[in-house]
Amino acid sequence: MNEQLSVLDSDYSYGISAEERNKVLRNTYWLLALSLVPTVLGAWAGVALGLGRVFSGGLGIVLFLAGAFGFIYAIERTKNSATGVPVLLAFTFFMGITMSRLIESVLGFKNGTDLIMTAFGGTAGVFLVMAILATTIKRDLSGMGQWLFVGTMALVVGGVINMFVGSTAGMLAMSVAAIAIFSAYMLYDIKQIIDGGETNYISATLALYLDIINVFQSLLALLGIFGGERD
Repeated sequence: MNEQLSVLDSDYSYGISAEERNKVLRNTYWLLALSLVPTVLGAWAGVALGLGRVFSGGLGIVLFLAGAFGFIYAIERTKNSATGVPVLLAFTFFMGITMSRLIESVLGFKNGTDLIMTAFGGTAGVFLVMAILATTIKRDLSGMGQWLFVGTMALVVGGVINMFVGSTAGMLAMSVAAIAIFSAYMLYDIKQIIDGGETNYISATLALYLDIINVFQSLLALLGIFGGERD
């Protein structure tokens, strides 16, 4: 991790000093770690109180999208003030609640706890690999952004279609695609910080948090399908 916090000057530094880029990266990693605490609490509350079921069905999707985009808008509006961090942490609590339905479903398996820990460990491993790659790759990766955005939009459209089709094969394909796309997004977002393209640690944390959550949920869905053991 120390190597990842030691940012070298490059041709793509956007005029930002290495010291400033190191500070943004360090603060991002700390806030990202902190954001996992309300996520876990939200997931626990969702499972214990059944709150995740509110986000099922068509109305649930509308509520989720309204809440998620509302929080993201609020985070971007407050990212330069002292309010930004609490708003971000409130968002991560909200995301924990929305994930609780999937977690509750996986916990229905005999080995549900093991599957969740495996998904968490796999996500942490992907993040570590992407962080190391971001510090070793010297070329400018800013051009990846538009392709990743197109991939994400295709994923969203595919998800909406599969809601009506209900295809297990479609779900598997989208889960694999989501892992690939958001793993690449991790690399892109970390590289943006390292190169000085992102100078606000709250925005940087939000981007990486969304990458991590999407990879985790997709891994967990795959593990539940292929590795879930019924009593």
